[in-house]
Amino acid sequence: MLNTDTQLSTITNALIFDGSSPELIEGSMVMRGGVIEAVGDVAPVGEVIDAGGKVVVPGLIDAHFHAYAVGLGGFEVERGPLSYAALVGAQRLGSALKRGFTTVRDVAGGDIGLAKAVRGGVFKSPRYLFTGPAMSQTGGHGDPREEDLDVCFSHGHMCSVIDGVDDLRKAVRDRFRTGSHAIKIMTSGGVVSLTDPIRVPQYSAAEIQAVVEEASRRNSYVAAHAYSPEAIKHSVENGVRTIEHGNLMDQQTAELMARYGSYLVPTLAAYDAMNRRGKALGLHAISQAKNAEVLTAGKTAIELALAAGVKVGFGSDLMGELENDQLVGVRLQTEVAGAFETLRSMTSVNAEILQDSRIGRIGAGAHADVVILDGNPFEGDAALWDESRPRIVIQAGRVVA
Repeated sequence: MLNTDTQLSTITNALIFDGSSPELIEGSMVMRGGVIEAVGDVAPVGEVIDAGGKVVVPGLIDAHFHAYAVGLGGFEVERGPLSYAALVGAQRLGSALKRGFTTVRDVAGGDIGLAKAVRGGVFKSPRYLFTGPAMSQTGGHGDPREEDLDVCFSHGHMCSVIDGVDDLRKAVRDRFRTGSHAIKIMTSGGVVSLTDPIRVPQYSAAEIQAVVEEASRRNSYVAAHAYSPEAIKHSVENGVRTIEHGNLMDQQTAELMARYGSYLVPTLAAYDAMNRRGKALGLHAISQAKNAEVLTAGKTAIELALAAGVKVGFGSDLMGELENDQLVGVRLQTEVAGAFETLRSMTSVNAEILQDSRIGRIGAGAHADVVILDGNPFEGDAALWDESRPRIVIQAGRVVA
């Protein structure tokens, strides 16, 4: 049995994917004090973990995760007891870690309390970065009210409704005061929101620019929920760094993103899961119809982005009971991009997005976050996404799953 408390260990007999190169490194990897010390032809020290000739990859990164997504949207998610959302969120994070995701970025929700619990080792979790509630205009994607519902809504666990430059500036500053990694805004309609067309851009140019200016001053960035060419263009030209989803993009929009150096974070798992399972789980009929509009377009968006030279990350965006389809999203992305590009998306590209050179790679000085797969994904990509196949997950040099 492997010692989960060791701080000095060596993985031997491994084929190592470093996060960037298609050439696998044959050899060993020494981990000391939670950090990778050496890779390649190195003498084993400490506890030895024999990889048995299997492929070792950097710990996977999910750049579009929702810890507090206890349901499929609406007031159940936004205004239910936060204690319940946190407990469910802890379970969701623990399940992601077992699948090999050693880092997640929560882009609509999360808070300093959950982050402190993760840092304090209260429960097993990926490294956890959060944006706090995403910002939405009135009637935008983050506004959960139906058109005939006369109630006030200003904020919830995953989204806040904030209009106007001054109020947005204040909200951004408060997000950073309370530990947010980056800022999330809604710049187009969405699937689970009920009153906004998917294609129409949201927020004015001045509002987006104000958010970007405040984030940039903190050496951070803005991620935008956006589907249509119009919304993506509106976001990118006003300084947004990452486009979340982007399903309906066209070639011109992809080329625009490449010129601005923007990233695409596709979330194929969410649409597939809602298509197969949403109705049975009570997904609103309006949301089912919206999902059908973007379902098949997500793969085309990835093809267009890669062809234009856009760096493509990976996200899952799964809500409620759909969270166990996280690895289905890996399979769907390999179907369009192949195993190598998908692995890069989940490691080195997502690390660039998160602005942390210590994750998403295997090399000296990186966090000792790695996954030993059951096979070679370059010979059969099921090793990446087949949840029935065992994998060893190591975080900070310790076996955690």
